[in-house]
Amino acid sequence: MTKPERIPLISLILAALLPAAAAASCGDPATPIHRIQSDGTRSPLAGQTVTVEGIVTRDAREPGGFNGFYLQQADHETDNNPATSEALFIYTRKKTGKPGQRLRVTGTVKEFHGLTELVAVRNLKVCGTAPLPEPVEVSLPWPEAPEHLENMRVRFSQPLTIIDHYNLARYGELTLASSDQVTPTEYLPPGPKAAAQSKRNQLHRVLLDDGKSQRQPNPVPWLNNLAGDVPLRAGDRVTRLEGVLDFRFSQWRLQPSVMPRFQRNNPRPDAPPAPARDHVRVMALNLQNFFNGNGRGNGFPTPRGAESLQQLDVQALRLRSAILQAKPDILAVSELENDGYGPDSAITQLAETLGEPWAFIRTPGQDGSDAIRTALLYRTDRVVPAGQPHRLRSGTFRHQGRPPLAQAFRPAAGGAALQVVVPHLKSKSCRKASGQDTDRQDGQGCYSHRRSEEAGALIRWLDSLPAPARFTGTLITGDLNSYAMETPVQRFRQAGYHSQVHRFYPCGPEACAYHSYRYRGEKGSLDYSLADRHLQPRVRHAQTWNINADEARALAYNQRSALSGPQPWRASDHNPVITDIHLGNN
Repeated sequence: MTKPERIPLISLILAALLPAAAAASCGDPATPIHRIQSDGTRSPLAGQTVTVEGIVTRDAREPGGFNGFYLQQADHETDNNPATSEALFIYTRKKTGKPGQRLRVTGTVKEFHGLTELVAVRNLKVCGTAPLPEPVEVSLPWPEAPEHLENMRVRFSQPLTIIDHYNLARYGELTLASSDQVTPTEYLPPGPKAAAQSKRNQLHRVLLDDGKSQRQPNPVPWLNNLAGDVPLRAGDRVTRLEGVLDFRFSQWRLQPSVMPRFQRNNPRPDAPPAPARDHVRVMALNLQNFFNGNGRGNGFPTPRGAESLQQLDVQALRLRSAILQAKPDILAVSELENDGYGPDSAITQLAETLGEPWAFIRTPGQDGSDAIRTALLYRTDRVVPAGQPHRLRSGTFRHQGRPPLAQAFRPAAGGAALQVVVPHLKSKSCRKASGQDTDRQDGQGCYSHRRSEEAGALIRWLDSLPAPARFTGTLITGDLNSYAMETPVQRFRQAGYHSQVHRFYPCGPEACAYHSYRYRGEKGSLDYSLADRHLQPRVRHAQTWNINADEARALAYNQRSALSGPQPWRASDHNPVITDIHLGNN
């Protein structure tokens, strides 16, 4: 047997060095980026070591950045195939290269949570300067998932609308779409069509990102970029959107290369004008957890709501401003601390914050075991209680939930009686949901069955209550945690209780100006003014006042960027519902 020939050690060393030397030579053959990206959602070269050559379009290696940069093929080197991307994210802390320079890079192809990138970078060489690739003109809604544009320079050809700012203070993100998006079950019955529409809404978006991976950016980006240093609102427009189209944390996002322009398209509205003197105005407001510690300046942080006395003071001032500017005679509230009616209670502090002549309805021992409750406050110079208050403590409210409160009122000058009922149905949160209360994937979220049961119990209970003399009808007003076409609201409608805001301002797929809530970029009504058939002819007007839902969460009383001074903006996360009722003889 012939022995295998020995290869000299120096030859082995040279053979090992040749590929690296070749990879580091600018202009030598390299793997085209479009071949790495391909026309699919995953790279066919994942796990392989490749050498690419392209132009740095954006550097994200600054402190708090993404530890890498974006590399795009020069315009004359593309494959002219619109189904393939011409750019990659290069994950490295090596500092070589800057935007406008041509780089040659050797690394390993990896799919990182849907983002195609190069990692384990071994060689990084500057090959001179080069003009940046021209941005691709794009628009929303996406005709298809923009995988073919991943990591590439793009320019949006139309203004986009801010539809969500929930993560602005937390991650520096704004969600944008071609136009505002309405919750599908606000105008479609729960079911496959509503679920499909919500999925389409989620797909046709882009996030405007601040290019950082850190939490709690300081200062909060984008917040005060409107003319006059006025905070942006959902519904405002953004133009001059140009940069790199990135994909991170399951979201398409624009990492801007120029400062976007913000345009006011949804101005802060004035308070509704006061109604005529012979009208009663009822205002319903979710307080976003009004908890006052021990009521003597201590006891913070509370189980919910304010975490300090300073935060409580901000919250109280904003609520006072919102309520007094709206000029209600009767105030129906939810998310109020359930701590009795003593001098240190949350309801006492709220009434004192509003000042004379405000008072509240008491139902001691009947408010349920939840941490929060509903309540009714009223102006003693405008209305007086007629008869005793009632709490629903039977059926589904016997051991759980927040018992609804009903109280009849008459004008202080005398006249017909109006019954006001304030509910707060079970939330859509899926915590501890089981059986029929799990998400049925029909657009209603969790606990729709329980909310429907609560609605049915409330309807039956109202049928059993005694009516006072000269009774004009019943107004159910408060937080139903259900959009207009969902089962709980439809149960009320079938029982003869109709939404007065929708009567004056119907919502559809294109518009819902008088919404009460915004969640994950979709807006609709969770809070209602429902009048029975007797009362409806006396309802002269009903609306929401958009002071909260469209304001950035970064401005809330418990956030670092909280507004100062007595003003109504972001007093809560729900818009108040305001109903004007004529209780005269006509």
